[in-house]
This record gives sequence, structure tokens and C-alpha cells, in this order.
Amino acid sequence: MGEKTVFQDDFSGDFDKGWSWLREVPNDWRKAAQGLEVCVRPGLADTVKNALVREAPDRRHGRFVVEVTVYSHTVPTQQYEQAGITWYSGGKPVFKEVKELIDGDIYIIPGQPPMASQSVRLRLIVSADSWEAQYRPEGESAFLTAATGELPPPDTDQVSIQCYNGPEEGDHWIRFEDFVIRAIDD
Repeated sequence: MGEKTVFQDDFSGDFDKGWSWLREVPNDWRKAAQGLEVCVRPGLADTVKNALVREAPDRRHGRFVVEVTVYSHTVPTQQYEQAGITWYSGGKPVFKEVKELIDGDIYIIPGQPPMASQSVRLRLIVSADSWEAQYRPEGESAFLTAATGELPPPDTDQVSIQCYNGPEEGDHWIRFEDFVIRAIDD
């Protein structure tokens, strides 16, 4: 089994024309030497600000991997403060793989394995009807599986990187690094 890169963005130059913002707040994002930084603001999945979205690969025609590194500049303090990958189907968020603060501890959601490192590589594997959420903590070499599940049938799918449920006061910044989509050759 191999993987072929379909799309990659290190966020070092102009945004690829396939990206678009949901509820953009221009002063709450910036490009940095290592990637795209976004300020975590209050909100929920359907009101998230500064979600960077693009068309997802057509999963009716194979399996695909979506990966991004999530680096927390600030330790999360707000219950459910989170950052990661969200899958949209039919214009609605249907799945997320995130690093999230729950009851004082940080976890990978779904599955809830603990996540103590400042940086984590998230890896979402999708097919016509399923997902597998994997993660690799900073300093580790192998991906671990957090959980698996089902996706609804494809319907103008999109994938995004986003963060939300931030605190009302203060600026918590997340950096997204090396976003990539790959096709899996079975």
C-alpha cells in the first residue's frame, strides 16, 4: 500500500485558490515562518470563525488521508477549546479530529486518548463510508489510532482546519503546519 500526494500546503506563500474562509476575521490569523496561525475565539462547530476550508477528494473513488500538525502556542484554558480537522458534508460539519481540552485535561477527539504534547500530527483516513482518526504526538514516529467510525454518503464534501471554543478574554494562538491530502493505493 502506498500514498500519492494530491495536495500539499505549508502556508509559506499565498493561499492556494482552492482555500476559502468561513466567517473570516482577518486580524485573527497570520502567516508565520512555520505555518498558519489562528487565534482561538469563542464559538461552536456551526459558528466557528476563521475556518480555512477546501474541497475534499471524492471518496467514492478511493481512500484518502488528510494530515496537519497542530501546535498550541498557549496552553488551553477554556472547556472544549480545540483545534484540528473538520469534515463537512452537504455544507455541514459531520466529523472532527481535534486536540481538545475537557475537564482540565487535553485529549484527541474522537476516542479521548490523552495528549500532553504541545504539538501533534493529526491524520484522518476517509473512504466512501468510513473514517479512521490517527495521531502522532510530538517526538514520536508512529501514528496511533484514536477511533474509527462511519461517514454519511459523499455530498459536496469539504475539509477544514479550524479552532474554536476559545476564551472570551486573551489570545490563544494555534499554528497549523504542513497540510497534506494523499490518495491511498490499496
